Amino acid sequence: MAYCLVWEDQFNIDGKPNPSIWNIETGGHGFGNNEDQYYTANAKNIFVKDGLLNVVAYKEDYENRHYTSAKLTTQDKKIISYGKIEVMAKLPEGKGTWPAIWLLGQNMKQVGWPMCGEIDMVEHVGKNPNHFHFSLHAKDYNFHKNNQPTFVYQEDHMIEDFHEYSMVWDEKAISFFIDKKPMVRFEKGLKKTKAEWPYDDPFYLILNLAIGGWWGGEIDDKIFPVSMLIKYVKIYERRD
Repeated sequence: MAYCLVWEDQFNIDGKPNPSIWNIETGGHGFGNNEDQYYTANAKNIFVKDGLLNVVAYKEDYENRHYTSAKLTTQDKKIISYGKIEVMAKLPEGKGTWPAIWLLGQNMKQVGWPMCGEIDMVEHVGKNPNHFHFSLHAKDYNFHKNNQPTFVYQEDHMIEDFHEYSMVWDEKAISFFIDKKPMVRFEKGLKKTKAEWPYDDPFYLILNLAIGGWWGGEIDDKIFPVSMLIKYVKIYERRD
């Protein structure tokens, strides 16, 4: 299968993330998971320096929360439908961290979650280090029902370094990889409705570092500040 690079961000200009690609989402409402952070657009929480995107969480009071962090999305700017996504990242360590590289359906505002669909390229919860989660969520299959397609890969010391997290997505399946090594493949099979398989529609990419919440759990305040670092994001379309 051949792929053509359609856009990328190498984070080679210091300062704010490229506004033609990224939205900086703000808020402290828990984001459906009872998360403990307030996402800000402050320069200390989200910035590019020396070829790296820095997403940094702090222990500090801000609005209604006691922690700050950042969240980027490509919603309405860079929409993805099938193809391949590669993200080179170093995920943070520490109890209470919950970094994620993931996607939501572009129709999120119209139909809401989980009808829009969610693709989790990788999630890591600091209370369970070196366990990397890959999942899909849809209206009929999601974590509230505890029936979502999911897979956990464990390897010691992985969290200490940069790794490339990637996915390949087509009409038949979604496959996940770490450093080109296959992790899991979720197949569409007989799922025909959008409630079962919403992944034939366009999605947008999200990079965020959540703190605490129902899954992130207890927070170790001694770890802060703590960072998720991104070297590049590359998006490819399939060329048949």
